Amino acid sequence: MRNIALFLRYEGTAYHGWQMQKTERTIQETLELAAARVMGHPVKMTGCGRTDAGVHAKVYVANFHTSARIPTDRIPYALNTHLPDDIAVTGAREVPEHFNAIGSCIRKEYTYLIYNSHIRDPFYVNRAWLYPKHLDETVMQRAAQQFVGTHDFAAVRSVGTEVRSTVRTVYYYEVERKGNLIALRVCANGFLYNMARAMAGTCVYAAEGKFAPEDIGGILERGDRTAAGPTVPPGGLYMTKLWYDDGEVSFHVEE
Repeated sequence: MRNIALFLRYEGTAYHGWQMQKTERTIQETLELAAARVMGHPVKMTGCGRTDAGVHAKVYVANFHTSARIPTDRIPYALNTHLPDDIAVTGAREVPEHFNAIGSCIRKEYTYLIYNSHIRDPFYVNRAWLYPKHLDETVMQRAAQQFVGTHDFAAVRSVGTEVRSTVRTVYYYEVERKGNLIALRVCANGFLYNMARAMAGTCVYAAEGKFAPEDIGGILERGDRTAAGPTVPPGGLYMTKLWYDDGEVSFHVEE
């Protein structure tokens, strides 16, 4: 059996996230159905992360096992003929048997977009959070910096998937404004359920003056979800970079 890693992009508005659901349309289900048609047998995809309903991916990695002999470089073209326009496979490579899209991933980067204007831009509907009150990106950067390092991030997660530990390491968190668009780019060794969106909401609360950026360290120490900012809408969130290293294969993908 060959182990194939797929590289893909998707606009997630029409989907209930990556993970298979009983009654909702998901990226995983859509991709598995397309792969089954191409490979000629049922396919089980392992994705690099559980993106939520409405969240997008400018990069995403999934892997699956197959006995089909279709050349690796032809797999993206074959899959794309069976996929809707909002999902695209951009590449494929054969990887070692033990490679796992989520288990072999050592770092992830998410980017959250805020469209900071009184007037909506139709091209950012479901692709950025429209926020009419002016936000000071320098205050947001001070707030974002408080998350960098190894902390218990229980204060910025939603109750959902059970995890052994809520401790994670954030390597960088950068805030940049270009015109009306504010991008919050965060990289960590893993993310808790809704963590990236709650961190963005906490930066917004700091910019609104609801607490000082320097108060965030105390909020993390107390683990008090009610003291942090809100979980912002999913449409502004994108997976934008992934790093892999399992001892035998090492690479990274970015938008």
